[in-house]
Amino acid sequence: MNSAARVLVALLLSVAFAAPSFGYENFEVAVYCRAYEVKEMSDPAWLEARWKELSSQVHVDKIYLETHRDLLIVDDATLNAAKAFFAKRGVKTAGGITYTIDESNRFETFSYADPEHRAKVREIIEHTARHFDEIVLDDFFFTSAKSEHDVKAKGARSWTEYRLQLMTDAARDLIVEPAKKVNPRVKVIIKYPNWYEHFQALGFDLERGPSIFAGIYTGTETRDAVLSNQHLQPYLSYSIMRYFSNIAPGRNGGGWVDTGGARYYDRYAEQLWLTLFAKAAPEITLFDIRQMHYPLDDRHRAPWQDRPTSFDYEALHASTKTSDGEFGPGSSYARVAGISFEVIDAVIGALGKPRGLQSYRPFHSVGEDFLETYLGMIGIPIEMVTSFPTGESHVLLTAHAAHDANIIDKIEAHVRAGNHVIITSGLLKALQGRGIERIAEIEHTGRVALVKTFKAGRAQVEQGAKPILIPQIGYRTNDSWELVSAIDGDNGWPLLHDADYSKGQLQVLTIPENFADLYEYPPSALNAIRSHLTAHLPVQLEAPSKVSLFVYDNGVFIAHNFRDEAVQAQVVVDMDSRRATDLLTNRTVRLGERRGNKAPNEPPVVVAKHIAFEVPPHSFRVFKVE
Repeated sequence: MNSAARVLVALLLSVAFAAPSFGYENFEVAVYCRAYEVKEMSDPAWLEARWKELSSQVHVDKIYLETHRDLLIVDDATLNAAKAFFAKRGVKTAGGITYTIDESNRFETFSYADPEHRAKVREIIEHTARHFDEIVLDDFFFTSAKSEHDVKAKGARSWTEYRLQLMTDAARDLIVEPAKKVNPRVKVIIKYPNWYEHFQALGFDLERGPSIFAGIYTGTETRDAVLSNQHLQPYLSYSIMRYFSNIAPGRNGGGWVDTGGARYYDRYAEQLWLTLFAKAAPEITLFDIRQMHYPLDDRHRAPWQDRPTSFDYEALHASTKTSDGEFGPGSSYARVAGISFEVIDAVIGALGKPRGLQSYRPFHSVGEDFLETYLGMIGIPIEMVTSFPTGESHVLLTAHAAHDANIIDKIEAHVRAGNHVIITSGLLKALQGRGIERIAEIEHTGRVALVKTFKAGRAQVEQGAKPILIPQIGYRTNDSWELVSAIDGDNGWPLLHDADYSKGQLQVLTIPENFADLYEYPPSALNAIRSHLTAHLPVQLEAPSKVSLFVYDNGVFIAHNFRDEAVQAQVVVDMDSRRATDLLTNRTVRLGERRGNKAPNEPPVVVAKHIAFEVPPHSFRVFKVE
């Protein structure tokens, strides 16, 4: 291990396996306890044993004690005993509620139009507010109910319209106001889950909801993109933290990760790291105390574990194995979290404010689901925002932007002012006939092409990994220009297209029919797309797909490799840069120089500076450029 983080871990292990009573410098760690486990805390011996195992493997600053889940309500005596237990050990406590009737039945929720259900919802929050000054609502304060009460109450409205109003009223009338009547000091926080694209259809209101509650919390679980039903991309663990923090500035309480779907320890660690990369909140929550006690299993050790990676398998082995190499008693997933935090705590303090290509998403819009997370996975730093970013020189608009009735006027004004507006092929299709033609006559033809060959500018063609299906974008020769092309046989179509308009540019980014096919683009095409879309950032990535770039305003950047093998990467840096430091080793890194001719018949000059490095599988590198 050659990183400062590994040195830190070694020092910790030399003191003792147990541990982490000192805490972490840059964030606090909370553990959520479901009502099922809180109920067991009525047994002091049970609680003492669980706490000893947990706290010996990961430092815990706070415990969330859930009072209700699946109609199980934890009694007063048990809650009082649990609070006293943790207070004696210097650990903060807060309340938690999961508003489910039967989680195992497709997460069966309450019907907020049913008088009996409404009374139960109020009873649960009042019970909890008597015990806690802080309460978090876990994930399920939405409704999927279509009971007779709901059908009648909905009337002629759409389910989205009905549920948005229903749950806004329920938040105020059944949750916050009753809680404050019982306990005027109480702060009720809503935890939003990871499926933000579909919130409005189930009643989560990102426009009005955050102002009703004292704060929000963010579900950053991405689990496994292939095996999980949601198929969320790993980059979401970062981008959703940034997005929700832009929705409620200064009021995002933390990120929330579980162990679900983590086939390898690295995948779990990555979710924790990316949550903290976002620099959006002071706390991270581990769901839940039951999962923290899952025993370690050699099947979750990755095939690439024999090579150095950011997740410290060596430390895991040293701290959890017996002399004969088997996992010892008491070794659990808590230690995986502990090692992940020890590694990342060494670098989080060096990160400034995140920067990225701002993507405008109007509230309650639908379009190209989770597209920004796929773009993040090909090395384009993304910052999702809820209003058109007029102060940005480069703006990304996906099909969601069509929800804004004035979007054409906003695009035109921004381009005329000398800026770049990048629209996706999906948005181009949605805006045809609405006035986009007055900027450039570019159209989504409705036809598709199966392509495997790519060309960026005047470069030679390069083959992709497999044939992919893209929409065919049509344009007028010499009115606009292909920057990156996809080719099949003797024909081709733009992947990135550029049109001048007044002082600025309108660019069209073609999105494959399967968003994951963005990962099949060869590096030359990806590098060209990145160089145009992120030209306003101080660094641009050159690497294969599934390598993400995180950029900060103090010269720091992180490159994270989500691939199962090591990759060679380069980052093009600002021409005025003098030196760079590898923050994991504290070593100075030499800046490479690229020479070329800026004008015909002139001698070669430095046209770019770059940093070249290798990133191990499921690992990150951190550099500061000065």
